Amino acid sequence: MYTMGIDVGSASSKVVILEDGKRIVAAEVVQVGTGSSGPQRALEMAYKTSGLTREDMAAVVATGYGRFAFEDADKQISEISCHAKGIFYLVPTARTIIDIGGQDAKAIRLDSKGGVKQFFMNDKCAAGTGRFLDVMARVLETTVDKLAECDEKAEEAVPISSTCTVFAESEVISQLSKGVDRNSIIKGVHQSVASKACGLAFRGGLEDDVVMTGGVARNAGVVRAVARELKRNVIVAPQPQTTGALGAALFAYEEAKKMKKEGLE
Repeated sequence: MYTMGIDVGSASSKVVILEDGKRIVAAEVVQVGTGSSGPQRALEMAYKTSGLTREDMAAVVATGYGRFAFEDADKQISEISCHAKGIFYLVPTARTIIDIGGQDAKAIRLDSKGGVKQFFMNDKCAAGTGRFLDVMARVLETTVDKLAECDEKAEEAVPISSTCTVFAESEVISQLSKGVDRNSIIKGVHQSVASKACGLAFRGGLEDDVVMTGGVARNAGVVRAVARELKRNVIVAPQPQTTGALGAALFAYEEAKKMKKEGLE
């Protein structure tokens, strides 16, 4: 039995196809978000990778900001529930999730069965998100992919005091004009992102294991900054961008089993 989860996010679309609720047969990411061709392109890539079609899917669940715009799903489920489901499947010891995506950040507390106990979310401001890092990378004349490497070379972090992306951009430009070490500025940018995300986690109370997910979790500099801020080890989820889609595919598997049972009764 094949099921599919699609996560239509603000900055990218992700698709995961599962076989019998266990084996991942496709996991695709397209860096184009809601209201674009991103979802369709991600679907096409997943079908090509797996050799399957929509007709092979026993159930499809959509999540993310654009989940209600995706009309070919059997069900829509919130990204909070899907991230929790996906992370608990990958890391059963997870009790705290820090998810930093393209335009929001979340902290989710899990119980011993993977249920959501509590969550806090920042979706009102781009500061502390992937979008913030995109802006900073442009100002610092580098790419997001190179930020972690620059961070590792820095001896210290230059504090970024502004909590707004626009003001932080001006602050970084001012520091550069003063000849401040670029790598140290980047380390400070990462610390700023970590501080905001960890603030959400502290509000809900921390409990090990802590797992990071979302596209920003691929940035080792931010992961190191989060670990410093929390003063504890941080696990990076396997394929951190697709955990929401994985959770959606797992929910789809449960939905397919339910539909099958109802059909037999």
